[in-house]
Amino acid sequence: MEFKNIKLDITDQVATITLNQPTRLNACSLNMADDIFTALDVLEDARALIITGEGRAFCAGADLQATSDSAITGGKASFAALNQHYNPLMLKLAKLNIPTITAVNGPAAGIGCSIGLASDFAIAGKSAYFLQAFVNIGLVPDGGASWMLTRLVGKARATEMMMLGEKISGEKAADWGLIYKCVEDDALMTEAGTLAKRLADGPTVALGVMRQNLAKAMESDYASAMYSEAEGQRLAGDSNDAREGAIAFLQKRKTEFKGQ
Repeated sequence: MEFKNIKLDITDQVATITLNQPTRLNACSLNMADDIFTALDVLEDARALIITGEGRAFCAGADLQATSDSAITGGKASFAALNQHYNPLMLKLAKLNIPTITAVNGPAAGIGCSIGLASDFAIAGKSAYFLQAFVNIGLVPDGGASWMLTRLVGKARATEMMMLGEKISGEKAADWGLIYKCVEDDALMTEAGTLAKRLADGPTVALGVMRQNLAKAMESDYASAMYSEAEGQRLAGDSNDAREGAIAFLQKRKTEFKGQ
């Protein structure tokens, strides 16, 4: 499938979505958000997903200058754009049943910051930074940032990012625990690809259940979290990969998971 604003590649069961408006620093127009949303429906053969940006930026935020985005200027129209385009995308990313990696190259600002952090493993190059720029133009963070940041780094640092609107470097983000890892720029895609292949070779059903249980646990009480784990164990335990894992353990050999 061809897209105007992104590139989609699926190789060796690893899908890569590349935001592809480099002259706009991959600013996320409504059309780009819709392209990503659609691409997430055609990952049937993928067992892991990488999202990255073309050129020198990951995503500079919402594309306020795009002709098709003229509707997002003004409060009521912004509300509609978020609820009809950006928020459905973020929820769809959260509900994927395969592990996700974001390879953050350069700026990840505004909605781009939210997309960059909406993965199981966010890896940043040393030239990357994360920016909640909304306060600088009299707006408030969106794309789930208020929910996400407080859980990733706590209220004090989330407040710093949101109310001061300053850049958080890739190295600082890693020190804070905001992201998984910061690496040299020229090693970014190699690191992401190696991790994605490891995840794609893993027990996909179990990994999908894990990411959903991790999300639920952030809202659940202890008993509810344990019940979700039991439900997940029932689902994963019936998978072919679980049977393969048990047989490989008894035979003292390496597992060969098929993602089923």
